[in-house]
Amino acid sequence: MTKNDLVSLIEKKRAELIQVATTNGLTSSVAIRYSQELDHLLNEYHRVYIKKVPSSAC
Repeated sequence: MTKNDLVSLIEKKRAELIQVATTNGLTSSVAIRYSQELDHLLNEYHRVYIKKVPSSAC
């Protein structure tokens, strides 16, 4: 999966979550499921594309 594919999936899932939460509420089972799916996609993006930057010692 390319970076653009993953970003597209994240954007789509975020839009779906907003729609479902608006319709059913944030604590509905479907909103929670979509939120978990979005978390998974965001974690995958972070794992693959975000490099850990060492913090500078102050």
